[in-house]
Amino acid sequence: MGKRLNEEKRLKVVKEAMAGVKVGVLARMYDIHPETVRGWIRDHRDSIPPEEIPAADEHVQELQRLQEVEQRFQKAVKVLGEKELEIEILRELLKKKNPAYLKDLK
Repeated sequence: MGKRLNEEKRLKVVKEAMAGVKVGVLARMYDIHPETVRGWIRDHRDSIPPEEIPAADEHVQELQRLQEVEQRFQKAVKVLGEKELEIEILRELLKKKNPAYLKDLK
Protein backbone atom coordinates (compact mmCIF):
# COMPACT_ATOMS: atom_id res chain seq x y z
CA MET A 1 0.00 0.00 0.00
CA GLY A 2 1.11 3.61 0.23
CA LYS A 3 0.80 4.17 -3.48
CA ARG A 4 0.09 7.75 -4.57
CA LEU A 5 -2.16 8.34 -7.56
CA ASN A 6 -2.47 11.58 -9.49
CA GLU A 7 -5.75 13.47 -9.73
CA GLU A 8 -6.65 11.89 -13.07
CA LYS A 9 -6.36 8.37 -11.65
CA ARG A 10 -8.33 9.39 -8.56
CA LEU A 11 -11.19 10.63 -10.72
CA LYS A 12 -11.10 7.38 -12.68
CA VAL A 13 -11.39 5.38 -9.44
CA VAL A 14 -14.27 7.58 -8.26
CA LYS A 15 -16.10 7.15 -11.57
CA GLU A 16 -15.69 3.39 -11.39
CA ALA A 17 -17.01 3.38 -7.82
CA MET A 18 -20.00 5.48 -8.85
CA ALA A 19 -20.63 3.04 -11.72
CA GLY A 20 -21.14 0.27 -9.18
CA VAL A 21 -17.76 -1.35 -8.66
CA LYS A 22 -17.28 -2.23 -5.00
CA VAL A 23 -14.79 -0.16 -3.03
CA GLY A 24 -12.93 -3.27 -1.85
CA VAL A 25 -12.43 -4.48 -5.42
CA LEU A 26 -11.16 -1.06 -6.51
CA ALA A 27 -8.80 -0.94 -3.55
CA ARG A 28 -7.30 -4.30 -4.53
CA MET A 29 -7.10 -3.36 -8.21
CA TYR A 30 -5.24 -0.10 -7.53
CA ASP A 31 -3.37 -1.32 -4.43
CA ILE A 32 -4.76 1.38 -2.14
CA HIS A 33 -6.65 1.32 1.15
CA PRO A 34 -10.49 1.16 0.89
CA GLU A 35 -10.87 4.18 3.18
CA THR A 36 -8.75 6.19 0.76
CA VAL A 37 -11.18 5.31 -2.03
CA ARG A 38 -14.15 6.26 0.15
CA GLY A 39 -12.51 9.62 0.92
CA TRP A 40 -11.98 10.30 -2.77
CA ILE A 41 -15.62 9.46 -3.44
CA ARG A 42 -16.74 11.93 -0.76
CA ASP A 43 -14.44 14.61 -2.17
CA HIS A 44 -15.27 14.22 -5.88
CA ARG A 45 -18.82 12.85 -5.89
CA ASP A 46 -20.45 16.22 -6.64
CA SER A 47 -17.94 17.34 -9.27
CA ILE A 48 -18.53 14.43 -11.69
CA PRO A 49 -21.47 14.83 -14.08
CA PRO A 50 -23.67 11.71 -14.56
CA GLU A 51 -22.79 11.39 -18.25
CA GLU A 52 -19.10 10.84 -17.37
CA ILE A 53 -19.85 7.83 -15.18
CA PRO A 54 -19.03 4.67 -17.17
CA ALA A 55 -21.68 2.01 -17.69
CA ALA A 56 -21.59 -0.84 -15.22
CA ASP A 57 -21.36 -3.38 -18.06
CA GLU A 58 -17.77 -2.40 -18.71
CA HIS A 59 -16.81 -3.48 -15.22
CA VAL A 60 -18.86 -6.66 -15.01
CA GLN A 61 -16.36 -8.57 -17.13
CA GLU A 62 -13.43 -7.27 -15.10
CA LEU A 63 -15.15 -8.23 -11.85
CA GLN A 64 -15.95 -11.70 -13.15
CA ARG A 65 -12.36 -12.17 -14.26
CA LEU A 66 -11.08 -10.98 -10.88
CA GLN A 67 -13.41 -13.35 -9.01
CA GLU A 68 -12.38 -16.24 -11.27
CA VAL A 69 -8.70 -15.54 -10.64
CA GLU A 70 -9.30 -15.37 -6.88
CA GLN A 71 -11.18 -18.70 -6.96
CA ARG A 72 -8.40 -20.37 -8.95
CA PHE A 73 -5.83 -18.96 -6.53
CA GLN A 74 -7.72 -20.32 -3.51
CA LYS A 75 -8.02 -23.73 -5.18
CA ALA A 76 -4.30 -23.75 -6.01
CA VAL A 77 -3.40 -22.84 -2.42
CA LYS A 78 -5.57 -25.69 -1.14
CA VAL A 79 -4.03 -28.22 -3.52
CA LEU A 80 -0.54 -27.01 -2.63
CA GLY A 81 -1.27 -27.46 1.08
CA GLU A 82 -2.57 -30.98 0.50
CA LYS A 83 0.54 -31.92 -1.51
CA GLU A 84 2.84 -30.49 1.15
CA LEU A 85 1.02 -32.58 3.76
CA GLU A 86 1.37 -35.72 1.62
CA ILE A 87 5.09 -35.10 1.18
CA GLU A 88 5.56 -34.60 4.93
CA ILE A 89 3.70 -37.87 5.66
CA LEU A 90 5.84 -39.76 3.15
CA ARG A 91 9.04 -38.30 4.61
CA GLU A 92 7.99 -39.36 8.12
CA LEU A 93 7.19 -42.82 6.81
CA LEU A 94 10.65 -43.12 5.26
CA LYS A 95 12.28 -42.17 8.57
CA LYS A 96 10.68 -45.10 10.44
CA LYS A 97 12.86 -48.17 10.97
CA ASN A 98 10.00 -50.68 10.74
CA PRO A 99 7.31 -49.11 8.59
CA ALA A 100 3.89 -50.76 8.55
CA TYR A 101 3.88 -51.29 4.78
CA LEU A 102 6.83 -53.75 5.01
CA LYS A 103 4.99 -55.97 7.52
CA ASP A 104 2.10 -56.48 5.13
CA LEU A 105 4.40 -57.65 2.34
CA LYS A 106 5.82 -60.64 4.26
